[in-house]
Amino acid sequence: QVQLVVTGGGLVQPGGSLRLSCVASGTTVGINRMGWYRQAPGKQRELVAMISVDGIAEYGYSVQGRFTISRDNAKNTVYLQMNSLKVEDTAVYYCNANGAIGVAGLNYWGQGTQVTVSP
Repeated sequence: QVQLVVTGGGLVQPGGSLRLSCVASGTTVGINRMGWYRQAPGKQRELVAMISVDGIAEYGYSVQGRFTISRDNAKNTVYLQMNSLKVEDTAVYYCNANGAIGVAGLNYWGQGTQVTVSP
């Protein structure tokens, strides 16, 4: 089992910045990708950014150029630097870690953290 603990989030004005962190603990063998999804009220959960253990990043279209994902493998930690925040970035942000051991898929979720962008 893997536990994901999220820190960061909060209230910020449009144009501001926030940083999220997610630390993985437990049996992390087989975990390849870590990153973030978000869910706004009334909407489906969507990809924000994911990064593989070798540093290959994938971003959701709406955050490209504004958000940066990074990872410290030694600390089993993934970071999301969010700049130029918009009102539409308001959502609950969830940390995700996934991978596989052999043919067994692994998929873990952390607790959500609220990000609110408001004037």
